[in-house]
Amino acid sequence: MNRGKEVIKVINQWVRCSVLSIVLSSSYTLAQGAATLMPSPPQLAASSYILIDVDSGKIIVESNADERLPPASLTKMMTSYIVSSELVKGNISADDAVPISVKAWRMGGSKMFIREGTTVPVKDLLKGVIIQSGNDASVALAEFVAGDEGAFAEVMNQQASLLGMQKTNFVNATGWPAKGHLTTARDLSKLATSLIRDFPDHYTLYSQKEFTFNGIKQPNRNGLLWRDASVDGLKTGHTAEAGYCLVASAKRSDMRLVSVVMGAKSGRGREQETQKLLSYGFRYYETHQLYSADQIINSPRLWAGASPSLDLVLADPIVLTIPRGQRDNLQVTIEVDNNIVAPILAGQSYGLLNISLHGEVLEQRELLAANNIDSATLFSRLWDHFILFIRGVFGLD
Repeated sequence: MNRGKEVIKVINQWVRCSVLSIVLSSSYTLAQGAATLMPSPPQLAASSYILIDVDSGKIIVESNADERLPPASLTKMMTSYIVSSELVKGNISADDAVPISVKAWRMGGSKMFIREGTTVPVKDLLKGVIIQSGNDASVALAEFVAGDEGAFAEVMNQQASLLGMQKTNFVNATGWPAKGHLTTARDLSKLATSLIRDFPDHYTLYSQKEFTFNGIKQPNRNGLLWRDASVDGLKTGHTAEAGYCLVASAKRSDMRLVSVVMGAKSGRGREQETQKLLSYGFRYYETHQLYSADQIINSPRLWAGASPSLDLVLADPIVLTIPRGQRDNLQVTIEVDNNIVAPILAGQSYGLLNISLHGEVLEQRELLAANNIDSATLFSRLWDHFILFIRGVFGLD
């Protein structure tokens, strides 16, 4: 008789708690905020362009971002990426002496002015590629890393595939006009983002305004380094076929944006069009880290377990770029099974977290068990399974 009363008491408590849980935690809005007034994205005088947030991956503006175009010297971002990777792996050293071939010495276009028959340290050649946009330095490094420029181009394409640059094909290390040497604004934004994330120490080279080699001082061709204090890289490019191109990155407060402009009409024009993108992104958008990795999001009741509850976490942080002033209008919905039974395996999914803004789902992530949890004692397991059976009978799931 006492057992029966206890069952009824447990059921009543569960009903009250479940209803309260549904009201308080299954769905909530961070707060209420006013709507943001926002103009249409800028229309640029360029063949193709894109603007993304580095931390969230949010595409803020894009136009013809998947059109395959010649990248000119923007190619050298991949050349520097591979050299940086080789340095980090220890396959080459910054002080390694690189022999300068006739081919490297004879390269036309922008040059570092290295001389055939001499040797130049890797660290100086890398500056020559990034700061001076040296075609000669690019070929010298390609030959040093892979034996010849053709083999280096194969490595470039393999790396492009790993970075998700699905519409890119490199033929050389410089961006010198060649049939089939093509990429897209979207692919270049992936490359730029990877450079910033994967090699932060080497990325600082992109902000250097000048470099002197062999008594010849040359300025960085990225004029925004002088015009916009928030811009700290990346690369310019120009050929008759490609037009004027610029990949730029800027950071203001905790927000970093990358813009890609391809096929502008002039060197000044590529800078002006880039500034339009960056100004729009920083003015009308903001980026927030809403949750960190391993942060406990929910702790539902655990049945037949050695612990009375189960901590659910995220595998990765949630970072969102949203219209400025809209953070308080984000709505978070948590979906968790009410009948989770031990044993529990860490990393297994037991629920979903959804984040939406004005009815649009922005993010959906699985909620994972934070720890392994063993089953409870035999008696506790039997009792919990009995309660679960009663809930099922009364339709209380």
